Amino acid sequence: PDMTIAQALVTTTCDWRVSDLLVTFTLGIVFLGLSAAIFGGWLERAGPRKAGVVAAICWGGGFLISAAAVHIHQLWLLWLGLGIIGGIGLGLGYISPVSTLVKWFPDRRGMATGMAIMGFGGGAMIGSPLAILLMNHFKSAESVGVKEAMVVIGAVYLVAMLCGAFGYRVPPDGWKPDGWSPPNNQTKALITHGNVHLNNAHKTPQFWLIWIVLCMNVSAGIGVLAMASPMLQEIFAGKLIGLPDIRFSDLTPVQATAIAGIAGGFVSLLSLFNSGGRFLWASLSDIIGRKTTYFCFFVIGMALYSLAPTLAHMGSIALFVAAFCVILTMYGGGFATVPAYLADIFGTQFVGAIHGRLLTAWSTAGVLGPLVIGYLRDAQIAAGVPRALVYDRTMYILAGFLFVGFLANALIRPVADKWLMSDAEVAQLQAAKSTASAGTGSHGIGFGGFSLGSLIAWIAVGIPFFWGVWNTL
Repeated sequence: PDMTIAQALVTTTCDWRVSDLLVTFTLGIVFLGLSAAIFGGWLERAGPRKAGVVAAICWGGGFLISAAAVHIHQLWLLWLGLGIIGGIGLGLGYISPVSTLVKWFPDRRGMATGMAIMGFGGGAMIGSPLAILLMNHFKSAESVGVKEAMVVIGAVYLVAMLCGAFGYRVPPDGWKPDGWSPPNNQTKALITHGNVHLNNAHKTPQFWLIWIVLCMNVSAGIGVLAMASPMLQEIFAGKLIGLPDIRFSDLTPVQATAIAGIAGGFVSLLSLFNSGGRFLWASLSDIIGRKTTYFCFFVIGMALYSLAPTLAHMGSIALFVAAFCVILTMYGGGFATVPAYLADIFGTQFVGAIHGRLLTAWSTAGVLGPLVIGYLRDAQIAAGVPRALVYDRTMYILAGFLFVGFLANALIRPVADKWLMSDAEVAQLQAAKSTASAGTGSHGIGFGGFSLGSLIAWIAVGIPFFWGVWNTL
């Protein structure tokens, strides 16, 4: 019970604490942002295929290293495998499809990146039930089944991601769909017709304003995700099982188990709306524009966060859950819309690398959101505030996060002409760029319509995705 972190890292006889294991998640999010920022420029030079292969090796390999860590019971190796190496795989795996898709779909940037990032969010609906399924399959008197499950999952991820990576194709420079020309109407006023170099993007105020926009949106959303289960249990307690007069502190062990299961379903439901919102909001942004879309996130979000305490005091579980489902669509939509926002502002030449640097906002939010929310919750409980009331102030602070994001979004303007690359610079860059990752693939909508190859790809992605949705429902 009095084990230090240093002792926990190397012990072979004591169980790991949940708080120590959660560090693995934090490391993963931090290294996702750092790796995307550091290696984004390399991705643009080497091409998405090489980046995808490295992502597959790091993410799949991270699970295999973690299986070894569980086998020899070394926490430091778990942090290294799934936290650091796996986090690097997450970062590269996140930006490589986005970098590719915005170049293939200049007319539907939001929809295209929304579909890819919907897959990233939807992965939780596949990975979580699959992990439980495998652990139950492998558990025995000698093993809880964790290391065996990690080996299988790592191998599955490695193979699936390598198939995706080798399937990448990039269009020729300057490619656009037949009959399409860049829009000039007022709705798309923020779309630039040039490119900003990676070395200059972070020197513009637009980069840092979008950084704040993403950070505030994610901090609010991830704060909800981090506390969704205890929040529902502590606010509604006995109401969840038809016993409205029973407070959380008065629940019997059997009742506590029952409401914990209901809260788990709430978290899965939020994941479903998180994933769906990535596609729906990003696709809508193609019509109403990115800036307007983020205004919707912040205005609707502030209203719902401010209203949540009232809904809780009313005892309306359905309205409370519905409010947070809508909030989570905007959390996911913020992730999916930001690559298209960047492509509109900075052009597509370096969008993958610029997006990678912007993901440091996610790393920051991954620490800021849960830290602020967790600290406030613990401080209020320690001060004697009833558990059903501890989240009121939290909701207003999350609304404050969104107000900061609203102001930053309002300040975004087109980049100044001085930051745009000249035609000669773009031509020189394209001539020097490696063609190793380029291909003249013969499948997909970009080349002659739907084909057997496209159908196989959709089936390979669709079956596990809808299995995850079915499990959630």
